[in-house]
Amino acid sequence: MRFRPCIDIHNGKVKQIVGASLEDRDDRASENFVSEADASWFARFYHRDGLRGGHVILLNPPSSPWYEQTRAQAEGALKACPGDLMVGGGVNPGNAGAWLRAGASHVIVTSYVFSGGEFNEGHLQEMIREVGKESLVLDLSCRKKDGAYYIVTDRWQNFTRICLDSDTLTALMGECDEFLIHAADVEGRRQGPELDLVRLLREALEKSGRDFAVTYAGGIGTFDDLAAVRREGAGRIDVTIGSALDLFGGQMPYTEVLAACDR
Repeated sequence: MRFRPCIDIHNGKVKQIVGASLEDRDDRASENFVSEADASWFARFYHRDGLRGGHVILLNPPSSPWYEQTRAQAEGALKACPGDLMVGGGVNPGNAGAWLRAGASHVIVTSYVFSGGEFNEGHLQEMIREVGKESLVLDLSCRKKDGAYYIVTDRWQNFTRICLDSDTLTALMGECDEFLIHAADVEGRRQGPELDLVRLLREALEKSGRDFAVTYAGGIGTFDDLAAVRREGAGRIDVTIGSALDLFGGQMPYTEVLAACDR
């Protein structure tokens, strides 16, 4: 279980937010933490500890008046430590190559592939032709509805009709390099992870028989939570922790989190 750092950018600032509160209208979100340091500072900080495979996420849509400031922050982080970080948020075939040239190791995609509430195979193949499977991460962030997990798009605001189950996960493993999965309903709440989702991810890995990278994010607020994710994920699911880290005003010391993970 590796620790994957995150740099979430909203309205031109590095922030930690309550995921389910995010709205494109007026660029609103409930904030847990707003940093005075810029995204490049965080990139260099993680680089000093040898952490790679972290996620830079743009939380403003291109239509937002804040988008250019958010984009500039993301580019600053990538250029500070080329090859260390992945980038997601509004990625499509038209800009994916530019993000890789700016220093991203991978691009992270949800909405373009799951457009209009459906899985768009043509769009996925466009992304693969543009960047290759080895540089593509599918963000399968989800919310629970009617007892099942469904992939959500557009900054976690819209449900698709795609159920995130073992069959979906197994099929998509052959189309990208790894998965990033936020449990959006608990993201930023620090009230415990969605262990049912962690178990689902572990079972899909076991069913596939593959050594495939999956990162879980959402709800981890204590070291007991971290241990529970390790246990339910059989040590195979990587973790992102945001609002609970002392770096972002939380109660979990960053250095102790690194010691508890396998980096």
